Amino acid sequence: MQPPAPVPMPPAATEKAVAGELHPPRAGVASLDNATGHQNMQQLIQLRWFAVVGQVVTILVVHYGFGIRLPLDQMLLVLTCLALFNGVSLLRSRNPRRVTNGELFLALLVDVATLTAQLYLSGGATNPFVFLYLLQVILGAVLLKAWSTWTIVAITAICFAGLALFSRPLPLPLDHDRGLWSPYVQGMLVCFALNAALLVVFITRISRNLRARDARLADLRQRASEEEHIVRMGLLASGAAHELGTPLATLAVILGDWRRLPHFSSDPELLTEVAEMELQIQRCKSIVSGILLSAGETRGESSEETTVSTFLADLVDEWRATRPVEDFEYDNRFGDDLPMVSDSALKQMICNVLDNALEASPHWLRLEAAHDADALTITVTDAGPGFLPAILKEFGKPYQSSKNRPGGGLGLFLVANVARTLGGRVAAQNRPEGGAVVTITLPLAAIVLEEEDEEALEQAIAAGGSKKP
Repeated sequence: MQPPAPVPMPPAATEKAVAGELHPPRAGVASLDNATGHQNMQQLIQLRWFAVVGQVVTILVVHYGFGIRLPLDQMLLVLTCLALFNGVSLLRSRNPRRVTNGELFLALLVDVATLTAQLYLSGGATNPFVFLYLLQVILGAVLLKAWSTWTIVAITAICFAGLALFSRPLPLPLDHDRGLWSPYVQGMLVCFALNAALLVVFITRISRNLRARDARLADLRQRASEEEHIVRMGLLASGAAHELGTPLATLAVILGDWRRLPHFSSDPELLTEVAEMELQIQRCKSIVSGILLSAGETRGESSEETTVSTFLADLVDEWRATRPVEDFEYDNRFGDDLPMVSDSALKQMICNVLDNALEASPHWLRLEAAHDADALTITVTDAGPGFLPAILKEFGKPYQSSKNRPGGGLGLFLVANVARTLGGRVAAQNRPEGGAVVTITLPLAAIVLEEEDEEALEQAIAAGGSKKP
């Protein structure tokens, strides 16, 4: 049977929203700082290579182009030492160990020392390139802690004063009145342009690294807030389930007594109503048991080995039997079956997606399971009105719903967080022809069993334990 004619979609219907990340790194604040430190170290290394090449060109132009005699051997020796230090820094940057503030501070000190040596050999404080000290100070202000930055400021000031006292000036004529034709003014112009260009390029890159770190930190805080929200909901549901257990058991006992009373047993209509009440109480008890099961409080009693295809087939049969769907298509394209442990959280996650799709499209639904690389992909397609652009924009966040009812919008929020806990992701988008598609992608490593896991599960079940491999 073909799906019914879908409802026309708004212009933004092809937008796609993704919650979670497949195989996400378990990154905390420390690892984010580590990544940012490595990126900043890489920026300093690139800047240092630029400085080596730039100084070689400048020294040769001044020595041979302007005819100003410079101690080439000594200046090239300083550049060789700087290049060797940069090579060591490059090897260090490939080490995953955290880049500390002290290492960045040392790197900037080496840059200040080599600049001071070059200036000492080429005119000292009278060299127009003395203002390159400002570049080191600004980099320190961006990269280092406050005490390190002020130390760089003090050291560069001392170096400037030392150059003014002990270095030998360049034999440059004092012809500032010639404007741009003065070699000194030309040197200052080149120094200014170099400082400005390097600051724009590298400060922009470093700022981008810091902004990316702040964005990842904000994402971590958001995730922690969502997980805390889920914990509170779980505690509330678990507490309510425990509280409901006793009155439900009492009602079951009372109804059992009523069934044996003469005026109930002699009245078929009353007896039918008592049976219906017992059935509904049993259903309530099953719901309570399911809540406790999802909270992990009875997992040891329900853990059983199954396979991916069997798990999905049982889920589909149970869902189809208990929901008023008119036409439901199930297409299993998983291929070679794999062992897994039945998991109530995974089951509830898929059922939540199906329930949401059923509300939007009660006449037709489709569920497809596929094996994509090392992941299980579950796709739910409906022929409803699709997601509103505002819902797609905030997809995966709590209380984002178009149903306008208190507490709405938690279903897909829980789906996204269960998927993220398993290392997967959930994507939602509208179909161009109408309707919506929700795709759950889960890494197989998070749900299937290896051989040793199967043996551990069998031992745990045989012993009546509750440990899940």
